[in-house]
Amino acid sequence: MKPLKLIAAAAVLGTVSLTSHAALLGRDLNGSPASIEGYYDTALDITWLADANLAATNTFGVSGITGTGQMNWTTANAWIAAMNSASYLGISSWRLPNLFDIGGDGCTVYSYSSYNGGDCGYNVVSTGPQASELASLYHATLGNVAYYNTSGGANYAGPPHIQATGPFQNLGNTLYWYGQSTVTDSSGNNWGEPPLNAWYFGMPSGGQRPIDMTQVTTMTAWAVFDGDIQATVPVPGAVWLLGSAVGLLGLVKRVRPRAERA
Repeated sequence: MKPLKLIAAAAVLGTVSLTSHAALLGRDLNGSPASIEGYYDTALDITWLADANLAATNTFGVSGITGTGQMNWTTANAWIAAMNSASYLGISSWRLPNLFDIGGDGCTVYSYSSYNGGDCGYNVVSTGPQASELASLYHATLGNVAYYNTSGGANYAGPPHIQATGPFQNLGNTLYWYGQSTVTDSSGNNWGEPPLNAWYFGMPSGGQRPIDMTQVTTMTAWAVFDGDIQATVPVPGAVWLLGSAVGLLGLVKRVRPRAERA
């Protein structure tokens, strides 16, 4: 296949990233196939709300949320509970994204600004059973890199920023709460001393760590639910593909005969 034909096919089907073997599949949650309200994440087996900052326009009556959708962790959980009480989009199992606390020790002072793996700092685990959900989406699925490389230097010029937002609405340079608070920090330095701290993921820099859950009000809440509702929206708008070039070629192969018949 000629390069121009490959590029044209990719444009028809939506932006394609070659950094991962995951896909975000558009899902109709409101009964109207003309719109996409969620994206099923094949790597995590969860569905992300298409609007990554719904709280900015719908608080579900919960106070303490700013006009830009920011709130503390307690308010974020109250907002999720209100979504479920309202059975938003017919679903009553919304939750905040999950974090995997490797070792169950919170974030020690030694790993708080780590640049190389683990569950805290930068370049955190983003694939496999110990991957946290926001880290998986940011790195493995959308193909973003942390601002700091594993040596502590900058990966790119300019200020920290998210490089790829995928098909989501209102996903930008903000910080997102995880659903997990922390356990006692093994170092004794209280980076993870309950009940004052909860975990977050920073979209600008790719940093992940706990922070004061009550005093910090500059975080955003993103609703997800487990599994797949399986109300598929017809292509081309429904599939945000992330895979190898081989997978892309296979997809182009399948689509091309349809175009010829049309």
